[in-house]
Amino acid sequence: MGVTPGFTVAGDGLIIGVDEAGRGPLAGPVVVAAVVLGREIPAGLDDSKRLSAKRRAALDRAIQKSCCWAVAVVEPVEIDRLNILIATMAAMTRAVAALTAAINAPVSEVLIDGNMTPQGRCAEWCWPARAIVGGDGIEPAISAASIIAKQWRDRIMVEAAAAHPHYGWERNMGYGTAEHMAALREHGATPLHRRSFAPVAQLA
Repeated sequence: MGVTPGFTVAGDGLIIGVDEAGRGPLAGPVVVAAVVLGREIPAGLDDSKRLSAKRRAALDRAIQKSCCWAVAVVEPVEIDRLNILIATMAAMTRAVAALTAAINAPVSEVLIDGNMTPQGRCAEWCWPARAIVGGDGIEPAISAASIIAKQWRDRIMVEAAAAHPHYGWERNMGYGTAEHMAALREHGATPLHRRSFAPVAQLA
C-alpha cells in the first residue's frame, strides 16, 4: 500500500483505476492494483504490455511515489478454490477496499480494464464501476494500475524462481511456455501451480 497526500478528485469523489496481472499463467498468484492518480501524473503511462521492461520499471517507481495505490494478491490455492474469474474479482474488491480505507474519501467511479466488473460477482463490492475494454491503453489511471500490478507480480515470480529453478519463471512468469511445460512433465507441479488449470491437472 502506498499513499501520498495529493490525489485527484473528480465530480463527487475519487476516480480509481484497476487492472490485474496473471489471469492466464499456470503458476503464481493473480495480482490486482488499484490506483488514484496524483496531481502530478507520470508521463508516458500506457498498457504495461506495450512498455519496455526498463520504461515499465521507471514508471512503476514514479507511480508509487506520486499516486495513491493498493495491491491485492490471490494465491494459487484460492484461485483453485474459487476459479480464476471469481479470484480476480475478489482481488479487485480487496485492492479497492484497501485503497479507499487508506484515503478515506468518497468514490465517484472505479474504472476497470476489460469487460467485467465485480458488481454482482463479489458480495463485498460496493462502488460504482465501469468496465472499459482496452482501458489499460486509454485511461491513465488504469494504465498506472496495469504497470503496478505487472511489476508486483513479476517480482513475486522472479523470487519464486529462485526456490523452484526448473520452470524458468524468471523468464515466463508462470505462463505455459514450452520450457515450463517440459519442466512440469519432468518435475511435476509445485505448490505455486494452479491445479485447477487443465495443463497442470493433466500432468500433476
